[in-house]
Amino acid sequence: MATCLPFGTIPFKPHSPRPAKITCSSTTAQSQLAKQHLLSLISDQDRGLKTQNNPLKLTSIVSAIDDLAALGKDSITTGGSLSATWRLLWTTEKEQLFIIQNASLFGTLTGDVLQVIDVEQRVLNNVITFPPDGVFFVRSDIAVASKQRVNFKYALIYKCGSTREELGDSIATVWAGLV
Repeated sequence: MATCLPFGTIPFKPHSPRPAKITCSSTTAQSQLAKQHLLSLISDQDRGLKTQNNPLKLTSIVSAIDDLAALGKDSITTGGSLSATWRLLWTTEKEQLFIIQNASLFGTLTGDVLQVIDVEQRVLNNVITFPPDGVFFVRSDIAVASKQRVNFKYALIYKCGSTREELGDSIATVWAGLV
């Protein structure tokens, strides 16, 4: 069911050649509003670094993520459209935040943090770049568990090729798709 919402004032023009438009919100419009709200909440959080010390902001962001998830509860998010390169906008994932925050200890800054997903090949790669030519790379095997969940196991590939098999804490992450 669609609910009509005013999206700005439509000026009255008695002899206007075009009729006034009435914009109605649908689940898509509600999702777009929820997405914009989430993006505004994380816009000044330095990929999650500032959120670590602000429980109130963390609660607001996680609530906005939950709201967006509720709006998309019937959609399929593990199909072909998931296969893309995604840029990290915000996360609670401690290892990534540690690397982002402490890159200067290694004489560099953190560049893009990317996730490359190929659903058909069942591969997920996390890439943290360190300009001009450094990279931290984590390769994962994925399995679609449901229409909205992908499970993964990953191998850490950095210098000695250590392997890690599971995540300890639950994490929240916001990614933006790249063209």
